[in-house]
Amino acid sequence: MTYLFIDTSSENLIISIVKNMEMIYCFFEENITQSSSKIMPILDEGFKKTNLKPNDIDKIFIVNGPGSFTGIRVGLTLAKVMSWALNIPLIPISELELLSTISNNNIIVPIIDARRGYVYGGVYDNNLNNIIKDEHILKEELLKKVTNYEIVTNGKPDIIKVIKKHENDSPVNPHEIKPNYLKLTEAEEKLNDKREN
Repeated sequence: MTYLFIDTSSENLIISIVKNMEMIYCFFEENITQSSSKIMPILDEGFKKTNLKPNDIDKIFIVNGPGSFTGIRVGLTLAKVMSWALNIPLIPISELELLSTISNNNIIVPIIDARRGYVYGGVYDNNLNNIIKDEHILKEELLKKVTNYEIVTNGKPDIIKVIKKHENDSPVNPHEIKPNYLKLTEAEEKLNDKREN
């Protein structure tokens, strides 16, 4: 089985191709900007280096958030189009679950800064089980819920570990998959404020 893994939702850009649970191509770049202009050339390079074509992909794993609102849409749009056009099953992955693969601690708290003291955070165990659901929350409130934990905020994740966990998940209809923002966009918040006033 050959899998494509895409993550544009964080400050990293990850495009990986995994064949029979072996990484045969991986592009990982931290603090990337303008992922929308870079993602297609990187994907093309991956196919060329592995002598594969897009329709050789058996399943697409897409990180659909939380994270950068714009970044999430870049990767999600590509994954949805490929899934629909080539009839490839599509599996969504949480950015927070992906982050939790960076640690080997028993209790892992992956967090993404959401500004003003808030984070996108959750709590996972070493087997990637979500102990406390992902949410948009004050950092101090999240950390009150756990003990003996390790916080992870960035690093190179274990993509194979995530794929192994979700390999047999039921695919999502590409027309129905949505970004996992965990909060309203600023435009939606402003609209709600206007309605309330």
